[in-house]
Amino acid sequence: MTEKLLFLLIFFVCLPVAHSQNQVDILIVGGGAGGTSAGIQAARMGANVRILEATPWLGGMLTSAGVSAIDGNHEMPSGIWGEFRQRLRDHYGGAKVLATGWVSHTLFEPSVGNRILQEMADIPNLDIAFNAVYTDVKKEGDGWSVTYKQNGKNYTSKAKILIDATEIGELLPLVGADFRLGMDAKSDTGEKEAPEEANSIVQDLTYVLILRDVSGDSRLRGNDKKGLVKKPKNYDPKAYECACKREGGEMFGSVSDCQQMLNYGKLPKNKYLLNWPNCGNDFYLNWPELTLEERKEKLKEAKQFTQGFVYYIQNELGFKNLRVTEEFPTKDNFPMIPYDREARRVKGKVFLIVDHLERPYDFNLYKTGIAVGDYPIDHHHDKNPNAPEIDFINIKVPSYNVPLGSLVPEKIQNFIVAEKNISVSNIVNGATRLQPVVLGIGQAAGALAATSILENEKPSEVSIRKVQLALLESGAYLMPYFDIKPNDDGFVAMQRIGAAGVLKGIGIPYKWANQTWFYPEQIVSEYEWKQGLLPYFPELEKVHASGSGITLKFIDDAIETIDKNRPNSAILKKWSRFYNLQDFDKTSSLNRRKVSIITDEILNPFEIEIDWEGNLIKK
Repeated sequence: MTEKLLFLLIFFVCLPVAHSQNQVDILIVGGGAGGTSAGIQAARMGANVRILEATPWLGGMLTSAGVSAIDGNHEMPSGIWGEFRQRLRDHYGGAKVLATGWVSHTLFEPSVGNRILQEMADIPNLDIAFNAVYTDVKKEGDGWSVTYKQNGKNYTSKAKILIDATEIGELLPLVGADFRLGMDAKSDTGEKEAPEEANSIVQDLTYVLILRDVSGDSRLRGNDKKGLVKKPKNYDPKAYECACKREGGEMFGSVSDCQQMLNYGKLPKNKYLLNWPNCGNDFYLNWPELTLEERKEKLKEAKQFTQGFVYYIQNELGFKNLRVTEEFPTKDNFPMIPYDREARRVKGKVFLIVDHLERPYDFNLYKTGIAVGDYPIDHHHDKNPNAPEIDFINIKVPSYNVPLGSLVPEKIQNFIVAEKNISVSNIVNGATRLQPVVLGIGQAAGALAATSILENEKPSEVSIRKVQLALLESGAYLMPYFDIKPNDDGFVAMQRIGAAGVLKGIGIPYKWANQTWFYPEQIVSEYEWKQGLLPYFPELEKVHASGSGITLKFIDDAIETIDKNRPNSAILKKWSRFYNLQDFDKTSSLNRRKVSIITDEILNPFEIEIDWEGNLIKK
């Protein structure tokens, strides 16, 4: 082999995968919370995945936007969110070390979050193109072609499935998907809490900054001004003067002093996250009506506004020991992106509205759940005087789940959404936009896309139950049960029986951490079990059921009734083996955990297919 040929061989072998392989199964635009989670899940399931991320980091709002104080899901460590949190605990030395600020149980340095996500994403089948900005998106046959620029060069990736995981739903208008934007009218959603007329108003965004307490740093004494900000143009201290005077309220209570205001987002290592809504650094930007260049200019104003807040803290309030720290790989020490709380929202197979959250068991949509949340409906509109007065935070909902159909557009095939751009009402977005929920949405998008590839079906044709099974196998929650943890031996069975609607939970709106209780130790009545199974086994109508606790003997009689109508059924064979092996009292009442395990194992109602609305598909 000549020296020239050897050089060429080495050159081509060493080409980055991102550019040497043009075709992938799944292409994800956006490596934020949803996109990263989607990529990890799909790659773990065996699909060939590429993520295009415009920054050098993974994590989006979690890291690149600097919002590293987790809102909600403290008692529901579902799937990839639970993995990420455990890695944070391992890094810092336990759960207590992360509970540094009073806004959250889990606070961390954004740079650490990015490193952990990159470690989690360093797996086979997953390629990530950093600093990659898409320039063109085209439909090609049943698939997609996306051109992007990276390090001054243009590349093209082709994929069977395209996922929009951008922070504001950037791809929706480009691919021709119908979407909603801004506040929905009451007549459009049927929500009694919605305004009478629709508008294009979106939530305030925030450019956060990370400060560090340098009081004990001998290198910063005397006249050293490193980390002190200059007074910005158009600085007005009145914009921030009520920052330490938050009135009492159900959510946060009153803020007694400025130190307490700062402790709101205190991070490990004596750092402080500035993401303060009350006379703080929230900023209204009417981006739906701006061009890309106009948005960039207005974001400069948002940065200046946050700079003004820091100047106020350092000079008006006297906290000169708090200095801007070099947390991000940027020249100005600001995060790489702003924290956008709202996006274009696709019109999906289903439309999740506040009624579904308030009264989940009045509908069947909960049966299609793929991600869970417990944070209240929290909207930020303080900086826009034209926003309708809606008391969002007092719209009471229990913990909830997100339906799979909200990730799948009505009309566009082989296209999925995986961020704040899912099919929800404007009001519901105030709950589903939070970090753990978006991680769960992304994981579900990845599971849906990978199942589509593995089954050689379009995402709109894939079995909902198969996607849910893939998520359960990955430790994710389908149902938002506060009192069942993944290490419970009956976790999967209780999730499946809950998602089948056989046994229902009890939802409780509870401050900033809403709940749904399954009560695994509670005795199940014969009547409750029978009613839950009737849609699957109409034969049970003939069985007399009382309000007494269910026993193995009652289940035995019920299965015998089912078998009479389904001769040679595998159900009776499985049941006979189980029943005869039990050496305990067959007349003792059974709790919800045991009933779930038995019902799931023997009758398996979860295997019966459902449609996007959660209704049984009759065969």
